[in-house]
Order: sequence, then structure tokens, then C-alpha cells
Amino acid sequence: MTAARPGLPRAAWWAACVAFGALFVFPLYLTVAQSLKAPAEAAASPPTLFPHQLSIQNYLNLNGQGGSLSIGEHVLNSLLVALGTAVGTAILATLAGYGFARLRFPGSGLLFLAMLAAFMIPFQAVITPLYVVLQAIGLSNSLVGLTLVYITFQLPFGLFLMRNSFAALPSDLEESAQLDGCSIVSTLWRVMLPLAVPGVVTTALFSFFTSWNEFFAALILITDQSRFTLPVTLSILQTGQLGTIDWGVLEAGVVLSAVPCLVLFLLLQRYYVGGLLSGAVK
Repeated sequence: MTAARPGLPRAAWWAACVAFGALFVFPLYLTVAQSLKAPAEAAASPPTLFPHQLSIQNYLNLNGQGGSLSIGEHVLNSLLVALGTAVGTAILATLAGYGFARLRFPGSGLLFLAMLAAFMIPFQAVITPLYVVLQAIGLSNSLVGLTLVYITFQLPFGLFLMRNSFAALPSDLEESAQLDGCSIVSTLWRVMLPLAVPGVVTTALFSFFTSWNEFFAALILITDQSRFTLPVTLSILQTGQLGTIDWGVLEAGVVLSAVPCLVLFLLLQRYYVGGLLSGAVK
């Protein structure tokens, strides 16, 4: 008995980890299982825990009745908008964050707070002025206009994150680069940016995930069905006969929308969780 006691805390720790892991994995399993059921079984109440017969019909039904929709086209629309938002936000936030962190000027703190004040503005409160502005510049009902709107609202968070990322870096590195003859742009590109990669990746990932899943602005600002993003398309497909919800198609759409986010995070997780100063000693 005395030899088994030291193992009890470790066994309890593993039991707690497994329990928490199951708590997060089980909903994901239910989503995938529901998408692989036949349409009739997916609509059954109460729902079954395991598919009685595997079927990909729900994924085929993502193209709508009679192929009225092209789910691949809408996935591409979402991908273009999300990638454009991630790249645009990362570039602008990196440049602005470096400026606010390292290039101090009179009123920089006040200006930084003013830009962060956009956090306090509800997105829904300014959707009408945004629609008017996009229509005035000829970008209404456009994926480019939607991307610019997303960049506008993701920029305050990205700016806050990148400013803190650059402010956490030792100033000695910047001073050494300038003594070696590097300009401001060269110092940012060659010295500071490689150390701030985790912040850049975090900003890009956050912007990508938010714009990929955003529904309200895409619904209001895009009126052409061929330019709908994936969340808007799924809201159309989830409605079955007599106004019922087609759970099989809805869950298939959820799986389809989750795969790019999961793959992107797995590819970039080492940067996402990496330290800000990883490689600085090298």
C-alpha cells in the first residue's frame, strides 16, 4: 500500500486530464457523427449516438436542392476574404505597432488610446454608415469591400498586440542594429520582426478566424448570392422543408468550416505558443 501512494496524485492528474479532454472532444465527435448520418437518421429525435449507416449525403446536399448552390465557390469566397483580412491586418498592425512601441512622438499615447477606443464601438451600430461609405466608393456588394471592413475592425486588437510584442523586446537589439548602420525599416525587417513572429502569427490567426466565421456584416454588405461567404450560405442551407432545420446539412457545414481553421492552427501552433524572445540569444 505504501508503494502505491506516490502514484495516486499522478493517476488523479491523468484522470482529470482525460476527463477534461473528453469534455472538449465529445461535442466535436457528435458534430462529425451527425454529419455522417443518413438525412433521415440525422433528423431523428432523440438523436442516435452512433451512425447506424455511414453516409456522405449531407455533404452532397451542401450544394443545395438540385445543385442550386456551389459550396466550393462560397468556401473560396470565405477563404479569399479571411486571407485578405489576415494579411492586411498583420501588415498594418506590425507597422503601426512598431511605430507606437519604438518611434515615440508627441501625443503618441493619446493617439494609441484613441485607436483602441474602436473596441468600445459595437459593430452593429455602424453597419449602416459602412454600407453608405462602401456604396459611395464603389465597393458595395464586393468581397474587397467586405475585407476592408473586417480589417478596420480587427486592426485595434492587432495594433494592441503588436505594440506590446515590440515593447517587450530588448532595446539593446535595436540600438546595436542602428549602430551597425541599419535604417528604421531595415531594423524592423532584419532584427525586430523575426523576434515578434509569435505576435504576428497570433494577429493573423485571430483575424483569419474572426473573418472566416463572421456572419452579420457578410449578410448585410453582400447581396449577390454568388459572392456569399460560407456562414451566410450555411444559414440558407440549414432550413429544410416546412421551416425545419436540416441538422445533417448544418453539421456537415460546421465540419467543413472547421477544417481550414484546424489545419491552419496546427501548422502555425509552434509560432502561436512560442516565446517572444525565442532565438534572441542565437
